[in-house]
Amino acid sequence: QVQLVESGGGLVQSGGSLRLSCAASREIIGWLTMAWYRQSPEKTRELVARLFPSGSTDYVDFIKGRFTISRDSGKNELHLQMNNLNPGETAVYYCNIYTADDEFWGQGTQVTVST
Repeated sequence: QVQLVESGGGLVQSGGSLRLSCAASREIIGWLTMAWYRQSPEKTRELVARLFPSGSTDYVDFIKGRFTISRDSGKNELHLQMNNLNPGETAVYYCNIYTADDEFWGQGTQVTVST
């Protein structure tokens, strides 16, 4: 089993930045995607960004150019740099790792963007 632990959330003013991190308890061999999702009380969980083993990335339209997903393979960490945040992006952010046989989720980290 793999444990994922997110960190880096908090309170930030509109227009501000945060960098989220997700630490995996061990290296995951053969992963297919690493991703960040978010969920606010009013919405279902939604994909924010994905990273593929090739290094390519995929972002949803509403965050393109503002968020960057990256990986530190030496530390088994996934990151999400978020810039120019707005209050509508207040949510719990989750990291996700998907393999051919399993799927892992972290417990989430709260991001609150104030006006």
